[in-house]
Amino acid sequence: MKISKVVDALERFAPLPLQEDYDNAGLQVGLTEAEVSGVLLCLDVTEKVVDEALAKGCNLIVSHHPLIFHRLSCVSDRDYVQRTVMKAIIHGVAIVAMHTNLDNAPGGVNYMMAEKLGLHDVAFLGPSRQFKDISYASGVVGDLPRPIQAKEFVSLLKDVFHVECVQHNQLLSRDIRKVALCGGAGSFLLGDAIAAGADAFITGEMHYHEYFGHEQEIQIAVIGHYQSEQYTGELLLSIIEKACPGVACHLVETNTNPIYYM
Repeated sequence: MKISKVVDALERFAPLPLQEDYDNAGLQVGLTEAEVSGVLLCLDVTEKVVDEALAKGCNLIVSHHPLIFHRLSCVSDRDYVQRTVMKAIIHGVAIVAMHTNLDNAPGGVNYMMAEKLGLHDVAFLGPSRQFKDISYASGVVGDLPRPIQAKEFVSLLKDVFHVECVQHNQLLSRDIRKVALCGGAGSFLLGDAIAAGADAFITGEMHYHEYFGHEQEIQIAVIGHYQSEQYTGELLLSIIEKACPGVACHLVETNTNPIYYM
């Protein structure tokens, strides 16, 4: 099977027009008419990730975050992005990114987060947009199986997303049932979460001043950008296995999270 067939399957699930206008999803590096020998699925692409792809016999890397996000004026050994591009080209490895198009798609990254939390009655959060017959938005909202106390909710997040700590505002004195979320840098949806009547809002990043003024209004929980999107590889795996049976897929073993907790 050609690499282009795998890319087509991914883009049928999350068409590129669903991405935000600042984004650079899609083909990053490589030739799509080559036969696919294997696919490595990851959150970020680094030199070590390309090395892992080669060790596993993969000539296609599908990442969530684009390797090439800003325009490259040259390709040299100046920084990790340029070195990674060079390594991929030298070894014939294609790189494809499924970023905000996969965040925004029905059944995408945010739906995967909701599934891991056991949310039901999940619906889009934020302004709904339309591409052909696809409705899409940047976040989701749903209900926990049962109301839980705020302290238990924070413990649930630590368990589900394997985080060392959760940044949060003052613990709510009421139970939490309705949960809104947006993986990655999703603080722009906090107001939408409040408007939707959510008891809690989960995201990966939030600025200091955005925590103010919401005490006892909504439980803010920030779990880390990498941690919030860590299950994206599983989502990509399910898409490819369903649409391209027989293609060897591997979840990345290299941890690319640049943030450590002490």
